[in-house]
Amino acid sequence: MAVRIGDKSTGIGIGGVTRIARVTLHDAVVNQLRDMIVEGQLLPGTRINEGQVGASLGVSRTPLREAIKTLASEGLVEIVPAKGAVVRRFSEQDIRDTLQVLKFLEQAAGRLACAHATDAEIKLIVQMHRQMLTHYKAKNRLAYFKLNQGIHTAIVQASGNTVLAQTHEALQARIRRIRYVGNRGADRWAAAVAEHEDMIVALVARKAAKLAEVLGRHLDETVDRVRDAT
Repeated sequence: MAVRIGDKSTGIGIGGVTRIARVTLHDAVVNQLRDMIVEGQLLPGTRINEGQVGASLGVSRTPLREAIKTLASEGLVEIVPAKGAVVRRFSEQDIRDTLQVLKFLEQAAGRLACAHATDAEIKLIVQMHRQMLTHYKAKNRLAYFKLNQGIHTAIVQASGNTVLAQTHEALQARIRRIRYVGNRGADRWAAAVAEHEDMIVALVARKAAKLAEVLGRHLDETVDRVRDAT
């Protein structure tokens, strides 16, 4: 797939209005390369062949290398001496530790969001959830996953704590691939959706303790869902 400057991506705006955002070449290449890693086109431990990947994306090595640097900063890629860029492989302990920290961050953010989120922010999260359910029913896993992660991010951002949000985003980016494959299987996927339903109900009601409990349970269950994903 060739990536072009000025490609457009759509999202859900407040009040149900579709917003169109222009994506820079750098962002487009980062997004495409990240999707290749998340979907398993580039498996953990795989060296990123710049010539082949650049050709598949329709870009030169310069924007590709810049994209690789961005993904390295996210923790998805490692730069290995004498080998180049390699898709990072995480140990089970790496994943467990990361999810534990994400749990603490999201529970804190959930409590803050219930207290400080605007009605517009909550409405947008509800709309994202509904769109996520549409993708779930259509079995569109990647689109579902992106909105799923977007909902977690939106709840954290609604906390109003910028440092918390930045820390959460960095950790969430690091294990995107692991969380994506963790929903393999109808039962696991359905369980994750049910947990998200509980999150939305608690958020709309601004029940801080309940939302924190659901988020904690969701992250605990995620540990089990991704156990075989390393």
